[in-house]
Amino acid sequence: MSFFVEILPFLMFIAAFAALLRGYPVAFTLAGVALGFALLGISMGLFDPIHFRAFPQRIYGNLMEMDRQILVAVPLFVFMGVMLEKSRIAEELLEAMGALFGTLRGGLGISVIVVGALLAASTGIVGATVVTMGLLSLPTMLKRGYDPALAAGSIAASGTLGQIIPPSIVLVLLGDQISNAYQEAQRAQGIFSPDIVSVGDLFAGALIPGLMLVGLYIAYQIVMAIWKPESAPAAPASEAHADWGAILHALLPPLALIIAVLGSILAGLATPTEAAGVGAVGASFIAGARNAGRDGNPPLGQLASYAGLVALIALIGLVVVANIGSDSRIYVADLGTLGGIAAGALVTLTLLGAGWSLWRLKRNGVLDEVMTSTATISAMVFVILIGASLFSLIFRELGGDETVQAALEAVPGGVFGALAVVMLVMFVLGFFLDFIEITFVVVPIVAPILLMMGVDPVWLGVLMAMNLQTSFLTPPFGFALFYLRGVAPEAVKTTDIYRGAIPFVIIQLLAIVAVAALPWLATALPNWLYG
Repeated sequence: MSFFVEILPFLMFIAAFAALLRGYPVAFTLAGVALGFALLGISMGLFDPIHFRAFPQRIYGNLMEMDRQILVAVPLFVFMGVMLEKSRIAEELLEAMGALFGTLRGGLGISVIVVGALLAASTGIVGATVVTMGLLSLPTMLKRGYDPALAAGSIAASGTLGQIIPPSIVLVLLGDQISNAYQEAQRAQGIFSPDIVSVGDLFAGALIPGLMLVGLYIAYQIVMAIWKPESAPAAPASEAHADWGAILHALLPPLALIIAVLGSILAGLATPTEAAGVGAVGASFIAGARNAGRDGNPPLGQLASYAGLVALIALIGLVVVANIGSDSRIYVADLGTLGGIAAGALVTLTLLGAGWSLWRLKRNGVLDEVMTSTATISAMVFVILIGASLFSLIFRELGGDETVQAALEAVPGGVFGALAVVMLVMFVLGFFLDFIEITFVVVPIVAPILLMMGVDPVWLGVLMAMNLQTSFLTPPFGFALFYLRGVAPEAVKTTDIYRGAIPFVIIQLLAIVAVAALPWLATALPNWLYG
């Protein structure tokens, strides 16, 4: 009987895993399994029903104000990503990069990686990126004679960059969980004024590893072009003309938005939620301008949207300049007379541009689609969060924390051995589960224990984010592979997609090993920015 009591938390985890593999809805599976094991625990005298009183407080009351502000960033970043997807900005980026790199051997593959990185830093939605690039670039790459496996793997892998390059929904959710786990670990050690880890710390920590992955992907394209030139031929010179006007038109708006959103977070001028609001407005400007241009409207409409975007960025720049040398935030009222007049004019121009862009998007039906997608995705995330909170509550009350802690402390190799086991478990789970499920179920269980063992929270968060990124590429249930299979031509076999993804999974694993062996890759930038 005592043995059954000890393994009861593991049985609970296995039951949830089995139910998820059967295809049941994630949120209701987690909550249902938790309630079932709670009833079993009550019948055996292992669980006191009074603990259910803590559940409402766990969902709302126990969340610090900062946590609620962090989670508000989720729908805003989703809105920003979906709006940019609807603006069809990926089409122009692919055309521009194809013209720039197409005449090089392997140039189309490099173009796909570069566009994937730009979309990752602006939209961060894997499905939208993979589907869009699969529709637009895969037929072209096959027509140019690219190996189907290399072409499919490049598209699928570049689409997953949105999970590690900030701003990313994965980093927002993971940052919230790591922050809670860090505070819990400190309280367990008797520290009642705990330090905090912000999503901004995780954004800064993930930037260098994310760019490193982009470099490794491009290096792989170059190696394949040299080693197997027939697998990545160059486009004919007659079909690739670098029109710098078109390239700048495609690049400048998303780059400006990336700088405004990510730069304001890393510079400490805005919280992730505030920056997400800026991103949502900026994405509306870009979508409004692009939709107006395709409808054949006079240039005045596009000018209004782009003027609003420029005014928004200029307003941020004004605050940056005023903030230099100051230890606190600067507001419009603190800018002086001339600064206040300039800020007022920029705010007015921003509001006019936003109003015109939203009106135009409403007329085209784009705004309705974006709002519906944003509400659906956000509701899914928060319902899963509620189910996962109930699961972790009952898991802990059944002694799961003590069981997991004892198991990790018994692993040979100390802290590094325990970390390696957690990374291996998360990697294996990524073959079958979505990143949201792993984030909300596994991370709250193992992260406090690893942090109590002395692991740096930012380093741990970046390693977990990179590990979760591989879950999109690992057969048989990698979501990026599913998305690409849905839009790939019949000439591309499923085995080609799987075969093409494997080298990129290996690259990702090598990158994880590099960050694990060299923690400064994840910690240097946040330490430099925030001390």
